[in-house]
Amino acid sequence: MGGVRMRQYQVRETKEIRKITCNKCGKEIPVENGFARAGVFQVDYAWGYFSEKDGQRHSFDLCEACYDELIRSFQIPVEIEG
Repeated sequence: MGGVRMRQYQVRETKEIRKITCNKCGKEIPVENGFARAGVFQVDYAWGYFSEKDGQRHSFDLCEACYDELIRSFQIPVEIEG
């Protein structure tokens, strides 16, 4: 039979999370099949022109306990819906 194939495949490169560590306390956050299995607060922020960090991207993860500790220090509480 000619060069026609019934199945065609495309090779894809994928990234899967295998480990998350809280930047504040160092606790490992459980990961299963590429997904966090506990509460994790992820920040990925690109600083803008009017900051002294213009052009920098900061990223970090906090476990739920460290997130709760952080927001307790706020003068104005976090807005929570739901």
